Amino acid sequence: MSTHTPQAAQPAPPARSGGAAAIGWILTIGLNVVAPIITYNYLHDHGWSEVSALLISGAWPVVDNIVVLAWRRKLDEFAMVTLAFLVITAVVSLAGANSTRTLLIKDSCVTGLFGLLCLATLLAPRPLMFYFGRKFATDGTPESTAWWNGLWQLEGFRRTQTVMTAVWGVAYLLEAGVRIALAYVLDTDTMVALSPVMAYGVLGALALWTVYYGKKAKAEGARRAAARAAAEAEAGRTATA
Repeated sequence: MSTHTPQAAQPAPPARSGGAAAIGWILTIGLNVVAPIITYNYLHDHGWSEVSALLISGAWPVVDNIVVLAWRRKLDEFAMVTLAFLVITAVVSLAGANSTRTLLIKDSCVTGLFGLLCLATLLAPRPLMFYFGRKFATDGTPESTAWWNGLWQLEGFRRTQTVMTAVWGVAYLLEAGVRIALAYVLDTDTMVALSPVMAYGVLGALALWTVYYGKKAKAEGARRAAARAAAEAEAGRTATA
């Protein structure tokens, strides 16, 4: 008697709401990226200190969470992580002396903490990239959220989310270490220009790698599923012959 347990079939994705997805992306990028940069530059150019401008510009992601809460009547894990890091950023920025150099070092410490968080969630029931993936791979509707949650039953999907989380964690720990070291070696003006390039460069590289790895893992999963289906069909024909 066979003890083989059949692999769960991958649930099909629901039809996505293009309008809801577009609005979600516009709000996420606008309130978490564009608005903070514009606010910081405007306040800093009009005489605000770097610390004050940084803290005020950090209020926009809070607005994003309020909008999501009003729209969908709940805060997802992505929103809660964002809020937690806003608090951490504020605490780190206010702690101790606040020269430009120490602000750069503190900013690197925050990204390092994000790397540690990624690695720590490998011990949780689901790693952090699972929730980040759900934020950007679905339109936030109950149907698309249920589809993404249902993918967790697949071994390949679980492995993919674990690998992604580990890579992001290690990459951000290395990025933080390099930026902190450079802050002590390079002059402040150079680091002010280099720090955001490094931050967004690492983010862009990780995003591209994540898309590539996700597509590769999906294709490999489809190949294995096809091979398994062909083998089961052949076994069925042999059994009835």
